[in-house]
Amino acid sequence: MWKNILIALFLTFICSACSLYQVSSENISSDYHPPKSMAGDVVFLEKSDRPCEVIGYVNVNAERRQLFSEVLEKMKREAAIMGGDAITDLRSDATGQWKRLPAQQIIGNAYVRANFTVSVIIFK
Repeated sequence: MWKNILIALFLTFICSACSLYQVSSENISSDYHPPKSMAGDVVFLEKSDRPCEVIGYVNVNAERRQLFSEVLEKMKREAAIMGGDAITDLRSDATGQWKRLPAQQIIGNAYVRANFTVSVIIFK
């Protein structure tokens, strides 16, 4: 019996360890925007030069060794679910005690975990 309990505890510990990504979103629009069929339908823009409206925000918390292209894909997928045409205004920062350490250029984004936040927009 103890063997089964130890195995269950071990499996619980392994399965509940840090996840690679934690994706969350906030919809601030009161209008309905139909979801896009693919994440590829959403584009990443540093700045929008067309009239647009912010409909929400997407936040991805990722481990430092994840490629930015993978993080961007997660943000696009969530924005597609929200019905956005594009994501823009990228902001990132480290989390917790790691924020106090100086950034290192050798390792990806230099911190153990980092937050990436974008605005989800629709074009008018």
